[in-house]
Amino acid sequence: MTTLTISVWVGALITLCCFSFLIKDNPFYRFAEHLFVGVSAGYYFSMISFHQVLKPNLLSKLFPTMFASGAAAQTPADWSLIIPGILGIMMMFRLSANYSWVSRFTVSFVMGVSTGLAIVYSTQQYLIPQVAKAIRPLAVAGDYFQSFSNLVLVVGSVACLFYFFFSTEHRGPVYGNLARVGIWYLMLSFGAAFGATVMGRISLLIGRFQFLLSDWLHII
Repeated sequence: MTTLTISVWVGALITLCCFSFLIKDNPFYRFAEHLFVGVSAGYYFSMISFHQVLKPNLLSKLFPTMFASGAAAQTPADWSLIIPGILGIMMMFRLSANYSWVSRFTVSFVMGVSTGLAIVYSTQQYLIPQVAKAIRPLAVAGDYFQSFSNLVLVVGSVACLFYFFFSTEHRGPVYGNLARVGIWYLMLSFGAAFGATVMGRISLLIGRFQFLLSDWLHII
């Protein structure tokens, strides 16, 4: 058997093991699940965490003669990177039951910095452009479709804001009706997002069936 034939058989058997979960939880499905998690974790640690993150960003700059190549090997070491290196080592204390509290310093530092950066990034990339796109005229001369689209956008934005305004109870002709309209907009958006997710999963399922019927069984 050639290497290609062996890979096709392995892929087909693993696919069938995953499909066996449709009947009930069984050892074949757990084997495929554990195999996937183990291979993914090993690949992520060896190929991504070490070769794409740890080595180029830390080791090659702290010890350029050992881990860097070319002109980068002649650059002086950047000893300021010892601080993130120590923070990374402190995360390993999560594996100890007695000293897991040491990792809290790294977690708090990462969460604080990440939150600050995320707020600025989200404001610039999502909030401000969304507000700018929502400021549209309700009527466009000669273009009824665009006028209707702008009206739907403005009404939906206002209604959703009223729904998420929890300081006042959602009752009465204003708050109650607008909040109800906001719920309809949210349900439509969630339904569209769920439909797109289902379409993506169906395409993956079709790909697996094509692999089984064509590459493995050679039926089609």
